[in-house]
Amino acid sequence: MLELRPNCECCDKDLPPDSTEAVICTFECTFCQSCASGVLNNRCPNCGGNFVPRPIRPATHMEKFPASTRRVLKARGCAEHP
Repeated sequence: MLELRPNCECCDKDLPPDSTEAVICTFECTFCQSCASGVLNNRCPNCGGNFVPRPIRPATHMEKFPASTRRVLKARGCAEHP
């Protein structure tokens, strides 16, 4: 089950569970579309994989299967990952 992480690993932008701006790689590294397509050139800085839109979990399942509250942030951002 996807964690649905709450933020972009680059810029720390909030990405709530219903966000259509969230993209993930196969390891579920989570970024906003702006960072993914801009500074990251559509490649995950952690694994080198591509990004796909993160699915939205239906609200009817959020109580039983809540989104993660654990924020993951790259210590130096993503500016050095062209």
